[in-house]
Amino acid sequence: QVQLVESGGGLVQAGGSLRLSCAASGTIFSIDAMAWLRQAPGKQRELVASITSTGTTNYVDSVKDRFTISRDNAKNTVTLQMNSLKPEDTAVYYCNAVGVRIRYYSTARDYWGQGTQVTVSS
Repeated sequence: QVQLVESGGGLVQAGGSLRLSCAASGTIFSIDAMAWLRQAPGKQRELVASITSTGTTNYVDSVKDRFTISRDNAKNTVTLQMNSLKPEDTAVYYCNAVGVRIRYYSTARDYWGQGTQVTVSS
């Protein structure tokens, strides 16, 4: 069974920084991509940033130049460094592992973390 465990959320003032981490545990052969999504109250969940196994990254426009996603393939971890935080970044942030295979021949599945709250005060 694959589990994703997130850490690093909290309360920060506008302009501050937070670092979110997510570790995938269990029997894992490969993970195609890892991502962070967020959901603010009353809004749809949106993709914040993603990174493939080869290091290709993608960001939603609102966080470009402020957030950085990185990944350690050997440890199956993904990190989101968030700088210059704004009140509109307040949301529950979810880690997502896409295309997880527990064996090279396994069917790929997606997994989600439990979410971590990020609150940015003005």
